[in-house]
Amino acid sequence: MAHLAQDKERLLNRVRRIRGQLNAVEKAIDGSTDCAEVLQRLVACRGAMGGLVVELLEGHVRAHIVDPDKKPSSGPARGARELIDILKTYVR
Repeated sequence: MAHLAQDKERLLNRVRRIRGQLNAVEKAIDGSTDCAEVLQRLVACRGAMGGLVVELLEGHVRAHIVDPDKKPSSGPARGARELIDILKTYVR
């Protein structure tokens, strides 16, 4: 949990922005906004949530499994770096 504590304010700000995006979706639906615009806002929310998930997963891997920046040529470090890169690509 140390990685969460040190990034707490930045992560909370990100959650607040996502909440703002979701509030905009709610207002758009309530205001009878065009469905394409509502869908676009939802896609943006999904992207923001995915980015947050990847950030938390990366922190978890680095803090609790293996930090690929330490002994970068080791097998576990290469595997961790590959996993982080795959997660970032998958969420895009």
